[in-house]
Amino acid sequence: MSTRSEDPWLTRERLFTLVLAGASVVVGWLCWRLVKPFVPAITWALVLTVLAHPLHERLLGMFKKWPSVSAALAVIAVTLAIALPATLVVRQMGDEAVASIETARKLLDADRWEPVINRFPQVAKVKKWIEREVDLDKQVQQVSGEVAKGVRGALHRAIEMAITALVTIFLLFYFMRDKYRILRVLDELVPLSPSESEQVRDNIRNTLAAVVFGTLAVAVVQGTLGGLMFWWLDLPAPILWGAVMAILAILPLFGAALIWVPAAAYLAIDGDWNKALLLTAWGTLVVGLIDNLLYPLLVKNRLRFHTVPVFISVLGGIFAFGATGFVLGPLVLAMAMALIDIWRRRMALGEIEEGVNESRSMK
Repeated sequence: MSTRSEDPWLTRERLFTLVLAGASVVVGWLCWRLVKPFVPAITWALVLTVLAHPLHERLLGMFKKWPSVSAALAVIAVTLAIALPATLVVRQMGDEAVASIETARKLLDADRWEPVINRFPQVAKVKKWIEREVDLDKQVQQVSGEVAKGVRGALHRAIEMAITALVTIFLLFYFMRDKYRILRVLDELVPLSPSESEQVRDNIRNTLAAVVFGTLAVAVVQGTLGGLMFWWLDLPAPILWGAVMAILAILPLFGAALIWVPAAAYLAIDGDWNKALLLTAWGTLVVGLIDNLLYPLLVKNRLRFHTVPVFISVLGGIFAFGATGFVLGPLVLAMAMALIDIWRRRMALGEIEEGVNESRSMK
């Protein structure tokens, strides 16, 4: 009597499949390790490619037989448009940062605050508590030491930023020259229909436009308006504080108010009520509300998410990827929303097809 042996589960084909899957995971992890240092450069090259698309298309129309020439000219135009104003602003910010250290020392001078203490007796109690609890001289020395460390760290970061900028320019050229070829390869790799792939690309384009033309442009305008008012009121380091306000304005909450509110309070305590009221009115009515005016004009009918997911995506992206996360966070959110819509549509179509089959079987 012979018994038929069951087929073993681990066949030769399955073993090869497992080995291939394991090798793919290892190679994918190694590829991520190789790409990870260049994520900022890849991200900004992608952003600039999308933003410079209209310019590049015009150049392609002029130089149809020389795609490399049109891509090179577009890269040169984008680089000059960013590098020249950025260099001037960063240089002025550095000068103002050095001058601000001396200004801060003057503000901590006890003789300066003596008239304020005489006008507001309550401040005297606060001053005594601070002197009792905090050693200001020691704190100033510690701050000076931290500034020295910060300078060394800034030099290191400047080198990293220079390398990232060079890699970004390099990638930008090839992203522009070969963008249609890259899109064709991506369409072949992703398991999506042409319409679904186009939906994901539309979400990415609209998100980049909303982030750059909406959030980033409005933040620059808010920082510029705040810096101009600092300059008009003769407050120290207007360009530096304007840049800080622009960075903070990216956040959905508080934003530039984290800078101009303490400045207005300082003016009020110093007895200059006119300037304090003017700065408060300007920050509240102009800087604070310009977002509601400019964002719809710049973004128009492009994608706009609710404040909560945008806030989480921006902060989560910054925590996960650094400054690049300001763009990567909303991009991940946009792709997630596009994929959710695709799954909803597929599930709805599946339910419709199932209902049609049931109705046919009943007949």
